Amino acid sequence: MQGIVVIKCGGSTMEQLPDSFFQTIARLQKMGKQLVIVHGGGPAINSMLERLAISSVFVDGLRVTCEDTLEVVEMVLCGQINKWLVRRLTEHGARAWGVSGMDGSMLMAVRTEKPLGWVGEVKAVDAAIPRTILGQGYVPVIAPLAAGIDGAERYNVNADVSAGAIAAALRAESLIMVTDVPGILKPEADGTKALVSKTDEAEIGRMISEGMITGGMIPKVQAALDALSAGVAQVVICRGTAEDLLKVCQGEPAGTAIVAAAAEKNQAAR
Repeated sequence: MQGIVVIKCGGSTMEQLPDSFFQTIARLQKMGKQLVIVHGGGPAINSMLERLAISSVFVDGLRVTCEDTLEVVEMVLCGQINKWLVRRLTEHGARAWGVSGMDGSMLMAVRTEKPLGWVGEVKAVDAAIPRTILGQGYVPVIAPLAAGIDGAERYNVNADVSAGAIAAALRAESLIMVTDVPGILKPEADGTKALVSKTDEAEIGRMISEGMITGGMIPKVQAALDALSAGVAQVVICRGTAEDLLKVCQGEPAGTAIVAAAAEKNQAAR
């Protein structure tokens, strides 16, 4: 068995995922690559909330979750998007098994200190559950809800944060964050934006303070840094095309690679 790759699919990219994405997952699985998918569902949640006349509020790219919103989040993530992904993967030849972080208390969380309502901060991950699913020859497809370690029934957890915690618990070789942009983009003097092919914690901190990284990209890079500090070898932010997936799984550059500063130094010394 090869190393584990965790792939986070953002809700904004879900409807844009081409058949080639699912075909590539099936191809990689047949090649022996162990893949875990963690998904979001922001646009679909927003759409359902709008239909139910429940307002959406965000703070630093994170959804404020009241009790009514939490019910919608659970319904959309677990009942709609999770099963849609499993169905698409199965249609293209992959073997997939859909679960949520609440199943078997895979994800355990406490209420975040930020004023976000029923939003959780992951405190523990039972890696045995995705490992068991992988061992049976399936791709775990995980919806980012968590059981409350503090006695709460459940929490909404940001999908980027969940993916980072799961990747860290699995000691994954790579965490791929699939987005609707090619990676982290840096403004140039002529008004264009250039792709940052590789970066680290120090540069990310500088880009956040200078306003180059904002909104939903902030929890992505923070989750990436947390995963790196917990032992994940690299985090890649990319569009998740078939070409990108194959490149990352084969150790080739794609999108924006975020690596630990120590790894940068070791590479430079070679």
